[in-house]
Amino acid sequence: MAKAKSPGKRPQAGAKPQTAAAAAAITIDAPAPKKPRTNPSDFYKQVMAEGRKIVWPSRKETWITSVMVFIMVVIAAIFFWVVDTGLGFAFRYIIALGS
Repeated sequence: MAKAKSPGKRPQAGAKPQTAAAAAAITIDAPAPKKPRTNPSDFYKQVMAEGRKIVWPSRKETWITSVMVFIMVVIAAIFFWVVDTGLGFAFRYIIALGS
């Protein structure tokens, strides 16, 4: 199997391949330090603060959105019924040609 090329890099004329000593010199980053644990009371305060940021839709917005979803469901149902019925007629016509 062919070795994958790294994008944008061409081998240099006269370049030496990387040796084991040079490969061993590569350092690995230390793992990130762990965050201190939050006690339950601070966690509850943070949850309540985030909850206050929520903007709830009004009753009117909820009603309009629900009606729009219902209308789109009806339109999609009619569309798929028409397509299904048309394909059924076409299928029966093609089968009738063969018999």
